[in-house]
Amino acid sequence: MNMATAKTVAFHTLGCKLNFAETSSLSRILEAEGYEKKDFDEEADVYVINTCSVTDNANKECRQIIRRIQRKAPESMVVITGCYAQLKPKEIAEIPGVSLVLGASEKFNIAHHIKELAHGDSAKICSCDIEDVSDFHSSWSVNDRTRTFLKVQDGCDYNCSYCTIPMARGKSRSDTMENVLTNVKNLAANGVKEIVLTGVNLGEFESPDGENFYSLIQELEKVEDIQRYRISSIEPNLLTNEIIDFVATSKKFMPHFHIPLQSGSNKILGLMRRRYQRELYVDRVNHIKSVMPHCAIGVDVIVGFPGETDELFQETFDFLHSLEVSYLHVFTYSEREHTQALTIRPIVNPAVRNERNKILRNLSYMKMQYFTEQHIGKARPVLFEGRGGGIMMEGYTDNYIRITTPYREEWANEIVDWKV
Repeated sequence: MNMATAKTVAFHTLGCKLNFAETSSLSRILEAEGYEKKDFDEEADVYVINTCSVTDNANKECRQIIRRIQRKAPESMVVITGCYAQLKPKEIAEIPGVSLVLGASEKFNIAHHIKELAHGDSAKICSCDIEDVSDFHSSWSVNDRTRTFLKVQDGCDYNCSYCTIPMARGKSRSDTMENVLTNVKNLAANGVKEIVLTGVNLGEFESPDGENFYSLIQELEKVEDIQRYRISSIEPNLLTNEIIDFVATSKKFMPHFHIPLQSGSNKILGLMRRRYQRELYVDRVNHIKSVMPHCAIGVDVIVGFPGETDELFQETFDFLHSLEVSYLHVFTYSEREHTQALTIRPIVNPAVRNERNKILRNLSYMKMQYFTEQHIGKARPVLFEGRGGGIMMEGYTDNYIRITTPYREEWANEIVDWKV
């Protein structure tokens, strides 16, 4: 098959919400070039896999997916992009069946690269040093019109000792204020009800004109046709009182923060090279709860980091137990090449890591139950998902309590006052 005449494309995304937003943009780029989009389990001329470097088995997962494609459509072209493609381009290029590897700087030139490639060539790598990546491409995901993830920031200037993201996505850079507002207005015109602002380190948002994240949310509040915003995740040291107070009085920003903690032990936070201590985290949570008692607070936490003794893990457990947070996202530490954490001792036994993960997941379940029970009998606005065809439908209250109810067409993609 001549790749210049390839006309169908299928996508698969591994990893975070940012990747899903970027896959949607890659899809729109290729559809504008005349490609017809197929489901990933259908036959297509081109398969695009957008990879992640955070999940433990990026390599294994990638190989399995490529093998599946080869069995189903041996003549097709396989394009690998995303974080893993930036970090390990040569390793990926050696996987049998890979046609093209696109690093961070080249993924949005995907249409050009596919046209250039003749099938049967050995895998072509289009990449550059991550230090040289400075352009910003806005992206958003639209599965249905209910909730859209809008990327406004990319890259990260932090150097946490466990993390490869700065190596995979480069330095922090942001969209222009004008561009964000244009995208939001277009999404609103297409019937989108809720926009989730996403980035690698969202609190680092700084437009080329020097406007910060606080300026951004003030401007977004003024856009008439959008009903809801959420802030996907924001570092505790970048979550200022003015941002919290603004959300507390906002008509559009939901009372819901997701704030990475990573450890409740100051010793481990130091080894992780985080930019705060746990006392600051307590201040953030207390301030949120003082101005918005009903606010949902989610927490990212890593277990089994090198040096995390039983005592230090207990410190994290006790700290989280005492905090008025609503749920936890628990990650088991896994080693990453070229990170400073590899030099820290003692290493925690993988079985112990998994056990600690279970303990915190159980705590998370109890936290969410308790948070939900506090709202029973109270009316809260719920945005129901727009997907039809099911017996049940689900949606989230403004403060992120999941509601499931028998399907009613008139509620799809609508905000309904609901007694929890």
